[in-house]
Amino acid sequence: MALAALVRFAYLSSKPPWTDEFSTLVFSLGHSFRTVPLDQVISSEGLLSPLRLEPEGTPQDVVRYLMSESTHPPVYFLLSHFWLKLFPALPQGIVSLWAGRSLSVVFAILTVPAIYALGWLAGRSRLAANLAAVMYAVSPYAVFLAQDARHYTLALLLITLSFCCLVVAVRKMQARQPIPLWLCAGWVAVNALGVAVHYFVLLSLLSEAIALLFFWRFQAPARHAHPISSFLTPKLLAVALFSLAACLVWLPELANSQTSPLTEWIFYDRSDLLMWLNPIFQFLAAWVVMVILLPLEADFLPLAGVAAVVMIAFLIWFVPLLIYSLKTLLKNPQTRWAVVLLGGLVLGGIAVMTLITYGLGRDVTRGARYNFIYFPAVVALLGAALATLWNRGRLLDLATLPRPWTSRRWYAPRHQFPKTGKTAVLGILFLGFLSALSVAVNLGYEKYYRPEQLAAQMRKYTEAPILVATDHQTHVQTGEMMGIAREFLLAPDASPYTLPQFVLAHGEKNTLTPAATLNQVLSQVPRPFDLWLVNWHASENVNQPDCTAQEIRKIWINGYSYDLYRCR
Repeated sequence: MALAALVRFAYLSSKPPWTDEFSTLVFSLGHSFRTVPLDQVISSEGLLSPLRLEPEGTPQDVVRYLMSESTHPPVYFLLSHFWLKLFPALPQGIVSLWAGRSLSVVFAILTVPAIYALGWLAGRSRLAANLAAVMYAVSPYAVFLAQDARHYTLALLLITLSFCCLVVAVRKMQARQPIPLWLCAGWVAVNALGVAVHYFVLLSLLSEAIALLFFWRFQAPARHAHPISSFLTPKLLAVALFSLAACLVWLPELANSQTSPLTEWIFYDRSDLLMWLNPIFQFLAAWVVMVILLPLEADFLPLAGVAAVVMIAFLIWFVPLLIYSLKTLLKNPQTRWAVVLLGGLVLGGIAVMTLITYGLGRDVTRGARYNFIYFPAVVALLGAALATLWNRGRLLDLATLPRPWTSRRWYAPRHQFPKTGKTAVLGILFLGFLSALSVAVNLGYEKYYRPEQLAAQMRKYTEAPILVATDHQTHVQTGEMMGIAREFLLAPDASPYTLPQFVLAHGEKNTLTPAATLNQVLSQVPRPFDLWLVNWHASENVNQPDCTAQEIRKIWINGYSYDLYRCR
């Protein structure tokens, strides 16, 4: 837990927030994006006004604005609302980014013992459980999720607890013992709370159902003598039905989110062959960075090249060892059931995401963060595999239990296993630690938006007061502009004379196109000023006789495209 805290709190507020984080901060404060004026010139302070702690919003405001303007359930935002009250505002009057992100880190740290519990319940091995916990602590993917002011770490914690309940229930069924009522109640509560944190927790519940079927097919004793109806006990069916009922409560909101402009980014054209191939590579990339991600996105090209070579060499060495370890675990009757069940959770989650992507035309693999629905099972499997490597061919050291099927120990012949051991496992964990630091310093899993780089470009080429314009569709564009305004506001030399002004051209009031609206606004702005068109996707551009496009040396900036016009 200390290691997880170290790598997640490191440089926590050094990276700029992106649009989804602005959504978390604004809604958690009980504020609305709709208070930001459209189709007119606004100041940086006016654009950032939803980030101010005053006036304070209420929990009712949090729910009202979130449910009307976004596509997420409210539990995390309500928790964040009370959490942000514990921290003072920045000297500039806006909410602290560290405060917003630290709640996600707290839930990430609490997930460490939950991962330990999952590893121990599955294999009854303290070594495997410890290695799973350490693997989660240094996983670059887990650090990436934790350093966002978003709800993924809380959802991940609840999914891990739900998987723990599943493992205990399966152990009881194996022993032909009744599932405790307290376990059923806790399982339903965790599932219900999880769906109220993130709708994609529903996909984890579907993966649990698939894992149970997978387990019955490959592991359940006397499968042919006992049909699936006898395997699914009344209490297990009750858990499923009550969990389903908890999900159905959110069905109207989930249906509305499918038609929201905020979710259009996951839709794809099925006639495009490349779009059919993208999910495969996106899956592979997500799996790799669960284990290792060295500074591939460093601006220093030799460093990025060395990182790529080391990662490729590591994967060539590690993947065969991982496969061999899992095969060895499958050969042991004492550990086979756990590998089958955890593997079913992983394969079930992948199957559900694949079905949504190819069956419904919604590419959920585009968001690597959505792989959190089965990530705890991946970590538990990695912990078991590393424990096998640690023991150089011996399988998990099983604790003495009052169960006849776990009371003995099993060892694989040493000559059948590669000559690895503690050094290899420590090397894997050390590379994971370096990967976690790469994410912390923004050299891996780089933030989707880099407004600090765009602000530097503006300072470099600007000769007059700055006016930034974008064509506005949703509060995503508002968040993009907030990132720029925040960089200027927090700069050491910030003053009313250096802060830019903004135009969010929506065309809402006068039913004009964004370009026509912008030109109408520009005609009323006193000259001189430098106009920066940022993320301008309208088909028309500036049509002002005294505004001329400038040729500047552009650099690639994550999340932003831009053009400069001088209006004299």
